[in-house]
Amino acid sequence: MAFQGSEEVEEQLEEPEETLRVSPAEEMPVDGPPAADEPEPLLLPWDRFSAWIHCICVVGFDLELGQAVEVIYPHHSKLSEKEKTSICYLSFPDSNSGCLGDTQFCFRFRQAVGRKSSLGCFLDHFDRDAPVCLKRDQGYYYGYVYFRQVRDKALKRGYFQKSLVLISKLPYVTFFHSLLKLIAPEYFEKQEPCLEAACNDIDRWPTPSPGKILTLPVMGVVMKLRIPTCYDKPGTSQLVQSAQSDSLVSIVLPTVHEVDLFRCFYPVFFHIQMLWELVLLGEALVVMAPSPAESSDTVLALVSCISPLRYCSDFRPYFTIHDSEFKEYTTRTQAPPSVILGVTNPFFAKTLQHWPHIIRIGDMKQAEMAKQMKVKKLKNLKTLDSKPGVYSAYKPFLNKDEDIIKQLQKGVQQKRPSAAQNAILRRYFLELTQSFIIPLERYVASLMPLQKSISPWKSPPQLRPFNQEEFMKTLEKAGPQLTSRLKGDWIGLYRQFLRSPNFDGWFRNRRKEMTQKLEALHLEALCEEDLQLRIQKHTEVETVDLVLKLKEKLTQAERDRLPVKPGTLAKLQAHIETIILTLPEDLQGILHKPPSP
Repeated sequence: MAFQGSEEVEEQLEEPEETLRVSPAEEMPVDGPPAADEPEPLLLPWDRFSAWIHCICVVGFDLELGQAVEVIYPHHSKLSEKEKTSICYLSFPDSNSGCLGDTQFCFRFRQAVGRKSSLGCFLDHFDRDAPVCLKRDQGYYYGYVYFRQVRDKALKRGYFQKSLVLISKLPYVTFFHSLLKLIAPEYFEKQEPCLEAACNDIDRWPTPSPGKILTLPVMGVVMKLRIPTCYDKPGTSQLVQSAQSDSLVSIVLPTVHEVDLFRCFYPVFFHIQMLWELVLLGEALVVMAPSPAESSDTVLALVSCISPLRYCSDFRPYFTIHDSEFKEYTTRTQAPPSVILGVTNPFFAKTLQHWPHIIRIGDMKQAEMAKQMKVKKLKNLKTLDSKPGVYSAYKPFLNKDEDIIKQLQKGVQQKRPSAAQNAILRRYFLELTQSFIIPLERYVASLMPLQKSISPWKSPPQLRPFNQEEFMKTLEKAGPQLTSRLKGDWIGLYRQFLRSPNFDGWFRNRRKEMTQKLEALHLEALCEEDLQLRIQKHTEVETVDLVLKLKEKLTQAERDRLPVKPGTLAKLQAHIETIILTLPEDLQGILHKPPSP
């Protein structure tokens, strides 16, 4: 969805009434979903479970085989051998991490090529109202891990090592980690019957519909949460309130997906603005951390720092030398790809030395904070034992914002709660991203044809192409200086961004929205026409052709869920029925038949 600028900016840039253009940002509702409530599809056993989770795996350690998938539940769940191998290696911390006790982290891996979910259309139903950052990950799975390693003298290896892993398309990291905290400890005690009971509970859940308050019972505990929608105002979260009727609710989740930005960036927070630029531009980044938990949280924090923009390149919260993309991502024969990797194995310090930007995360004491103010040179990074910091030769386009650093430092000195520090940092990133993207939104909205150019009897007009130089000229009067106090080379930052995967993904999405808006306006214009009068001048063949075209437009509008005014589709259906009744009975019978699949 489009960003909403301040009222002051709106007034400064308002177009004259006679040239008013139709922008999806203005026309599409921002305060709630479309009025029509669609009925939920008929659900079969395990459909509700599959809407949340693809499967649950238990990964153990075998002295002869190494890591191995011991259980997949439900048993009918399908994983390719390559997917199973990926899950095995990614579900255990590297041996050097020394993770004793219980550890939680997440990973992301490629879905096997050519395998599509039988629930594809059903799941798309929920994606429509989700923010771009929370849509299902096409082509990738997330793995949410609860790993336990404890001493056990009865075992040959001397340790009990096992992971419970939830595999899902949904990027709800906070929710799934909370769910695992309920299921995993019980499973390690009571084994598979407990897993079966949890899965049966999940299969009775409501489907993951954005915007609804969901109450989810599992293992005798009730969770309550709300999944955000694309109609929510960016930066606001509609808190789930506890009600008197919630006597059974044990856990209320304030967010399903957000990580604690301040905790993640604390070791390198002098460089947060530079990191924002690197993520925005889709630069190759590697996070070297002491454990998978810190690695995965930091990568997820980086990806979310440009929210509500979607990060459109690949990212791996936890990446190992056994990963199927290891050779592809570590080769020196070509420039590093646009990807963010989180690693813990010391081997990567040597393998990825040629990467342009490396973030070293470690356990950092407040007294050491002043030492990490300068960006270090890459040649100084020898091993994972190197000091925490950012190793890069990158020169930021924007001047450093000293105010946010001082504000966060003051919070540390005054022992401000971490939640407050996180809120300050999240607001800072949001305002920075919005200041950057609003000029692009305004320019792209101007590519829409004038509404008066839409004729019901011609194809919908085309969007004007994006012209980089034309856009750059708009920045002088309508650039980020209207909403941001930051100085620097904004023009250079935009030029670099326009060559990035993030711009390509953002513009594709906006162009799709605007094209659908044009289709919707065209449909509305058709419905306002007197079609009865029109067909009086038509031959029988032309009338049949018109009916077929109108039926095709109606089907397309329903399938693409075009943002039409309420009642438009019903009106079009009535028009079609009226026209069919003017034709001979034999043709009426043919035209009333549903199209063959």
